[in-house]
Amino acid sequence: MNYADPKRLKPGEARCPAITTQEIIAGDAHPAPEWVRSESYTFLGDEDFSSDRYTTAEFAEREVASMWPRTWQFACREEHIPEAGDYVVYDVGPYSLIVTRQEDGSIRAHHNACLHRGTKLRHSGTEGNATEFRCPFHGWSWNVDGTCKTVLCDWDLPHAPKEEQGLPQARVATLGGFVFVNMDPDAPSLEDYMGPEALAHFKAWHLEDRYTFLHVMKRLPCNWKLNQEAFHEAYHVLATHPQVSPSNGDANSQYDTYGEHLNRFISTLGVVSPHLYGKITEQDVFEQFTIGDPTSLDGKPRQLAPGETARAAMAKMYRDSFEAANNADLSAYSDSELLDCFSYNLFPNMFIFPGISLPMVYRFRPDPRDHRKSFYEVLFLRPLPTDGSQPVTAECQVLEDHQSFKEAEGMPPAFGDILDQDTDNLFLQQEGLEASMKDSITLANYQEVRIRHFEQAIDRYVAMPPFRKDWQRTRACPGTCG
Repeated sequence: MNYADPKRLKPGEARCPAITTQEIIAGDAHPAPEWVRSESYTFLGDEDFSSDRYTTAEFAEREVASMWPRTWQFACREEHIPEAGDYVVYDVGPYSLIVTRQEDGSIRAHHNACLHRGTKLRHSGTEGNATEFRCPFHGWSWNVDGTCKTVLCDWDLPHAPKEEQGLPQARVATLGGFVFVNMDPDAPSLEDYMGPEALAHFKAWHLEDRYTFLHVMKRLPCNWKLNQEAFHEAYHVLATHPQVSPSNGDANSQYDTYGEHLNRFISTLGVVSPHLYGKITEQDVFEQFTIGDPTSLDGKPRQLAPGETARAAMAKMYRDSFEAANNADLSAYSDSELLDCFSYNLFPNMFIFPGISLPMVYRFRPDPRDHRKSFYEVLFLRPLPTDGSQPVTAECQVLEDHQSFKEAEGMPPAFGDILDQDTDNLFLQQEGLEASMKDSITLANYQEVRIRHFEQAIDRYVAMPPFRKDWQRTRACPGTCG
């Protein structure tokens, strides 16, 4: 435990004076794998960040010009496009891609614009199956592999021969059942972009063995970075989520950074918050999670045995209930993977929660029409059934701006409450930054290092010259993924 006087420590060395995340995990009955037990914190500075990055259209325009087309982004899951001709339209800012399964099983991402006069070939946010992509304006069409099929009245366009009108492509990569895209032909591979340590973590999760059983999207009244940064830390749990704070290791959560494009936190569950030591008992913690426990009697919470911790009892309860509910074998998973919140951010806009109790993916995108608004998506992933059956992939439910997350069909009400609490803060934060006499934000050295890591990456990209659009280069982009 770190009880050192913060005034005697170097910046970034201070930690919550309580049991650490790794000490908690080391006491579990089912040991955690190496990717859980590793630590990788680096002090990244303590300077303020200017708030104009959240409040001005100019900064958003720099992101569009220099960042979005150069970064790897999660476009869809492979189960969204299982058959040849299946496609999903992925949009970010003004950019639009048609991500399509090919006859040979590979995946391509075509820029979603007719090469005649620029009309979109498919509407934003749509998906389906196609044998061709046909422009609704003048009827030019393309095969699903991007080769030009029809130039209407080609006798009048001898200067635009069909064999030269292939749709430009973005680069495509797959990992863990996810399909990633990058619009820059010169971008590093996804593996190099992530780095070896981050890649090893990702491969250890075997997320290709899961499927999407719930997908919800909502537009929020804030810049996309504020939207995302609300989920970068557990510092907010005590004030924003008081109902879960008693059993959440919020202040002693662990924060790590890996290279330039990945960071994470581990927040342990089933333990008393350091803010509430001496006020909450192990029995109190356990009773928060007793609903549905088959060992409870007459609706009354089971009493912990002498010396039994809430975390140990919850791990057994979760293991039994998750296996029964999902028809899955979880014997290979540690207690930590069953219980804890693991939050990974793959820059720029993807969050992965690879645990079992919180099996989620988040995605954040700017509203191309208003830099003060953004889209937030949450996908829940379940393990594939052990009997080999193929579950139905959930369609995206789009909530109205005024709707609660609890209104999404299939959303657990308690988790819907948490998402509402997270996002209710954001309108006040966006307006507060614009009203403030202070023109910057201040970040904690440790608990908010993920935000600093993220914003430093933003700064590196927006400092680059604008991305160069080049039809000739993207027509031959080596982006097809097998």
